[in-house]
Amino acid sequence: MTDVRAVPLAQLRTRTSEKWTAYPSDVLPLFVAEMDYALAPVIAESMIARIEASDTGYVGSPGPLPAAFAGYAERTWGWVVNPLKVRTATDVSVAIVESLRQSISPGDAVVIMPPVYPPFFDLVPEAGGVIAEVPLLDDGTTWSIDLDGLERAFAGGATALLLCNPHNPLGLVHSAETLQAVARLADTHRVTVISDEIHGPLVHPGVDFVPYLSVSDEARKRGITVTSASKGWNLAGVKCAIMVAGGKRGLRVLDRMPEEVGFRTSLLGLHASVAAFEHGQQWLDGALASITSNRDLLASLLDELLPEVGYRMPEASYLAWLDFRAMGLGDDPSIRILEEARVALNAGPTFGTQGRGFARLNLACSPEVLAEAIMRMALAL
Repeated sequence: MTDVRAVPLAQLRTRTSEKWTAYPSDVLPLFVAEMDYALAPVIAESMIARIEASDTGYVGSPGPLPAAFAGYAERTWGWVVNPLKVRTATDVSVAIVESLRQSISPGDAVVIMPPVYPPFFDLVPEAGGVIAEVPLLDDGTTWSIDLDGLERAFAGGATALLLCNPHNPLGLVHSAETLQAVARLADTHRVTVISDEIHGPLVHPGVDFVPYLSVSDEARKRGITVTSASKGWNLAGVKCAIMVAGGKRGLRVLDRMPEEVGFRTSLLGLHASVAAFEHGQQWLDGALASITSNRDLLASLLDELLPEVGYRMPEASYLAWLDFRAMGLGDDPSIRILEEARVALNAGPTFGTQGRGFARLNLACSPEVLAEAIMRMALAL
């Protein structure tokens, strides 16, 4: 395992990504899902080698990426992927839109399960669909998929489900049994399931991630997985995502897409992704060690300084879903937190109405930055 630590704050502020340019320098940016860690050396070397070779042209085919991903999926999750059923796209959002466009008719209902990644609310209409919400169930201790609600939505005419697996912003990892039940319902009602599994590589130690297409023949019959190395290895800016067909039907969906969908993939992103899947495990293990340490630290800090804030430790990724409702900060606590504490969090209501009173915090920073952020919030609020 590689020792992966956050880059010093002064150096981070020289970055030009949204995370470091959206707010003034007195704000601690803990919002957008981007890590504060240095790039894995093996990935940097793969991109530098392409640049030194002036190899910065167009992608002609997925090249070595399908085999690299298939090898990673089998080693990591025991999921056997046929490389011939793998295609590429610019990013996961594009992969979702293009998969939906080929799977639904204009005006069809597409199910999403809030609170969920905010772009889902935009990607469905971009693809010509209409959103049908089936919120996750919350029993006060954990969240779960509302299978009865899904069945009602499918019976009511929804033709596709956009699944978040693991679920952002909650860090919820769906069980094999739950995914099998979803697949049975989808098969019964002829619903296409597009599973966004971008956070799959970031499942925490002791938790098993289950790829949707691995759970049953029913899942493979009507399912498509979209994923990327971009979250696990912090590669969002180099633009490369993967689409995996579960079976013949899914493969027809991928093959109906315009040639430009794959052609727009970044060549640098493709080679960076190959390096991540083939040689990036030690770095990822180190990143996860830092993330889970911060996950535990956040629990201690909140316990000590902000005990009214609700926090359930995530099972995956580096995002914490914080419940500020007991503090009386209104529907969008991130507004006052930014104004008074100078800490930028994601606004809860953008994840759906279920996010009122909540905010999302990014854990992939240094322990010192995390402690400073919670101290600022405690002093201000």
